[in-house]
Amino acid sequence: MSNMANHRVLVLGATGKTGSRVAARLSERGYGVRTAARTRAEVHFDWDDPATFESALHGVTGVYLVSPVLRVDFADVVSRFLDQAERAGVRNVTYLSAYGMEYAPAEVALRAVELDLISRPSLSHSIIRPAWFMQNFSETFLKPIDDEIVVPNGTGAEAFVNAADIASVAAATLTEPELHAGRAYAPTGPESLTLDEAALIISTAVGRTIAYRDTDRDEWVSAMVRSGVPAEYGEVLRMLTETIANGHGSRPNGDVLAVTGKEPIGFAEFAAETAPAWK
Repeated sequence: MSNMANHRVLVLGATGKTGSRVAARLSERGYGVRTAARTRAEVHFDWDDPATFESALHGVTGVYLVSPVLRVDFADVVSRFLDQAERAGVRNVTYLSAYGMEYAPAEVALRAVELDLISRPSLSHSIIRPAWFMQNFSETFLKPIDDEIVVPNGTGAEAFVNAADIASVAAATLTEPELHAGRAYAPTGPESLTLDEAALIISTAVGRTIAYRDTDRDEWVSAMVRSGVPAEYGEVLRMLTETIANGHGSRPNGDVLAVTGKEPIGFAEFAAETAPAWK
């Protein structure tokens, strides 16, 4: 840890679910951090404006890389960013990908970025491929509406992971990159849960019944697109929900414990802590 003083990490997506937590972990450990996002961060960073890349990268040694959200066509712009990172003297990159992405075809953008990173000998890298976030139940598309969680996941199970655990794994790779160079981790929670089981745990935490309702996938994707999700990203949500409904959701593994030395946070603990969000 002797390199703390001359080690500064650029955290992209610093206002998001993992980026905000990664920045906090690094700061707690005494590392230099530069937060970047379109708004409410130390530096203005916009994937649609490559002119913002240079000032964000100036003087940093590590990067927490989060691709553009709600998009499917970002491999080229991320590649340009990585070119610039190499020129700026960045030494290590931790990339937030998605669970199972090592099996995806090379034309899927997340996988294309993984392969691009792996092909750059001047950058050491770590790849994080988390399960679905527990925080999806409190912050995004699994949030109960009128006490119902409506999503086409059938009876499939998923080892939902807490964003705090993803951030702890990412922070470990950014503070000791030499220990984690070339490694990929798939943070999961400690148990696989169906949506019925998750709804029951949330019900217990809030003291009223929260129900899960399976729904028609085509109708659900259409509703997501009407609510503002880009149509091509609707197709990503179709694939993700189908994966779980078909019984191929993530399964618990030991990655969080192996990297952080701590057991992953369980869903009941998350629900108890997050209960005010569902009041």
